Parts: sequence; C-alpha cells; structure tokens
Amino acid sequence: MASAAEQLAQNFSWSSISQAKELRQRILFALGLLIIYRLGTYIPMPGIDTVRLAQFIEQTQSGILGVFNMFSGGAVSRMAIFSLGIMPYISASIIMQLMTSMVPSLEQLKKDGEAGRKKINQYTRYGTVLLATVQSYGVAVGLQGQGLALDPGPYFIASAMITLVGGTMFLMWLGEQITARGIGNGISLIIYVGIIAELPSALAQFFELGRTGAIAAWLIIAILLGAIAVIAFVVMLERAQRRIIVQYPKRQVGQKMYGGENSHLPLKVNTAGVIPPIFASSLLLMPTTIAGFAGDGGSEWMQLVLSYIGRGQPGFLLIFIALIVFFCFFYTAVVFNPEDVADNLKKQGGFVPGIRPGKRTAEYLDYVLTRLTVVGAAYLAAICVLPELLISNYSVPFYFGGTSVLIVVSVTMDMITQVQSHLLAHQYEGLIEKSRLGGGKNRAKARANRKTGRKRT
Repeated sequence: MASAAEQLAQNFSWSSISQAKELRQRILFALGLLIIYRLGTYIPMPGIDTVRLAQFIEQTQSGILGVFNMFSGGAVSRMAIFSLGIMPYISASIIMQLMTSMVPSLEQLKKDGEAGRKKINQYTRYGTVLLATVQSYGVAVGLQGQGLALDPGPYFIASAMITLVGGTMFLMWLGEQITARGIGNGISLIIYVGIIAELPSALAQFFELGRTGAIAAWLIIAILLGAIAVIAFVVMLERAQRRIIVQYPKRQVGQKMYGGENSHLPLKVNTAGVIPPIFASSLLLMPTTIAGFAGDGGSEWMQLVLSYIGRGQPGFLLIFIALIVFFCFFYTAVVFNPEDVADNLKKQGGFVPGIRPGKRTAEYLDYVLTRLTVVGAAYLAAICVLPELLISNYSVPFYFGGTSVLIVVSVTMDMITQVQSHLLAHQYEGLIEKSRLGGGKNRAKARANRKTGRKRT
C-alpha cells in the first residue's frame, strides 16, 4: 500500500510549484546565481592573445583540456576568469574524504556532528586555495611558454594567478550559496550548467556532419535512439539499490511498548558515482595533453606511447576500463565502511535477520557491497566506453561522453528529488494549517453554543 508521501507525490503538478512561495524563491535565487556564473565564463583573462589561443585549444582539445573545458562550460577555450572552474574544490573535497578515513583526528571530527563538519569544510576551503594556486601557476607558465601571453613576464604570471584563484573562490562561494539558499547541490549544478550550456553547439556540430554527408542519416537516428536508451538505462541503474532488511527488537518503556518494526539499509549499485570516470579519463588523457603542450607532438617515445594508449586505441580502452573498476572499488571502500555501519546497528539494537550482530554483520555487508560494486563497475565501464567508440570511429561530439551523461542524469534526478521534497513539505504545511483553522472554527462555534445556552437558562 502506498505511503502518504507517495500518494502526495502522485498528485504533483507544475501549478503546485507556483503555489509554493519558498520553493519558487529558491529556484529563482539559484537561476540568478547560475546566470552570473555563465556571464563569468565569457569574461577573458587580461593579457591573452585570443587568436593564438583558439589555435592552441583546437590542437589540444582531445587531451585533458577537453575534460576541463567541458566542466567549466567552455571557459577554458575562451581562457575566462572561471577557467579553473570548480575542479580545485572538488579535488580538495575528495582529498579531504580520503584523509578523514585515514587520519584519526579528522575521522573524529567527522563524528563530532555539525561542529566537526564545519571544521572539515574549512579545511576543504584551505585546500581549494592551495590547489587553485598551484594549478593557476601551471596554467600561467604554460600559457607564457606557448607564446599566448601578450606581455610575458612575472607581472603576467602574477595577474593570471590572482585572476584564476579569485574566479575559483568566487565559484566556490556561489556553489555554497546555491546549496544553502537555493535548490540542489550548488557545486554539482555549476558543472551541470556548464555541460548543458555547450550541448546545443555540440548538437549543431553533430547535425552539420550529417548535413555535409560525413555521417550517414541512419547513423544519426541510431545514435539519437541509442542516447535515449542509454539515458533510460543510466536512470534505472542510478536508482537501483539493494535493500537489506534491518529488524529492531521490542522494548518496554513504562507501560508502553516501543520498537519491533522492520526497516531497511539501502545499498546503491553505483556507490562511487561519477568519480571513477573522471579520475580514469584525467589520468589517461595526461599523455595527450603533454604531447599537445610540447608543440611538435613530443619526442619519439611520446609518439610511441600515444600510438598504443591514444584516444580510441585498444590499449586506451582496456586501461580505461581497468582504471574505472579500480576507482569504483577504491572510492566505495572510502565512503562506505561496513564495520562502522555494523557497529552503529549494534548500538541501536538493530540486526539483519539470520546474521549475528557485530563482525558477522560487517562481513555480510562487505560481501553484498562487493557484489554490487562489480555490477556498478561494469555499468560505468559500459557507459563510458561506448561513447569513446562513437567519438573515435564516427566523430561524435565530445559532449556525448559517458561522464557528461552520468553527471547530467545524476544532477537532474537529485534536483527532481529535492523539488518533490519541498512540494511535499508545502503540502503538509497546507494540511496542518487547514486542520488548525478547522479546529479553531470548531472551538469558536462550541464557545458560541455554550454562551447561547447560558443566556437561555
């Protein structure tokens, strides 16, 4: 039987969004900040030769710069003030997650509740500044080395570093404001908007290839139908989870009996999310990027390496799959600790039916999670390798890559979930308000009846 929340969710309509004033304000606030972000991707850095920059970006588009350009919404190709994007913050967050599982003091901070979380967020911001400073220095030196600076020298490096670090910090602030006062996760939305904003130009490029005859019409139709099927498959797997039944014993408090109900522990098929494809593609595209910065394609050994692990080569695909599988297991082990979960269940009096609490429960959870991670790794590998084959063999635009599809689908699902949560809260508040009004009217009517009765007597 459907729960009250599910029954309310079935009655949702777009008109209900206009009635929820707080939700509407949150959506408009998030849209306003995202528009500011998009405007910033068109403000160029000072002292850049734009003509030579366009030629350089075209030569290195197949490397890691293509990944950064996608996440930054095209800011890298224009060398805008937001060229570093939000990636330093994401990298610092991942590093902090890894350290909280390895450093006891940080692990204790994680368990300290809100105060510990604020402290970890503060450390993450410091790490973002450090990473952005290092990356901005590398970008400034690389631009100067390629002859893209109009007035090379220490002044150009300093101005470029200040501009890029300031842009990243402003984006981090925008993301935090969207998360706190808007709708959805601000950092994810910034990446999401960057991908979506460049999607129309990628589609136009794709259809132009069909118009000129570079791609057959039947292949265009097949790719579009395949993209729809892939999106449906991604939605299904991203929502898929294994629900482990958890039972709580009954306990008597005074004259009342509490507990005895059944709950479940949800384990997602894809616990690692989009982190494995991002890490794997960044590592694999590094040789191509180095060769592009070398100008002449690099030395002979670099050309030999690219011939085996260049984009679209069999070696590239095999290593790509291996890296995705490795990072799936590695990141899942970081974000989910079966022993901690088993200890928490034991402290709360919960247990998995047929499994002894404590060590046996941890082993069972680890066994189930390992099997789920195998399925999740195979799913991520298939989603990411299929577009690579299309890109290398049929010149499909880069924005149809598996990583971009995963990000767009995941953020869209998260947005829909949060909108539904706000609408549910709004509907519950309306029901409570009506019940209060009804109760007030009934009480006023009862008082009036009592007064009338006393007057008659």
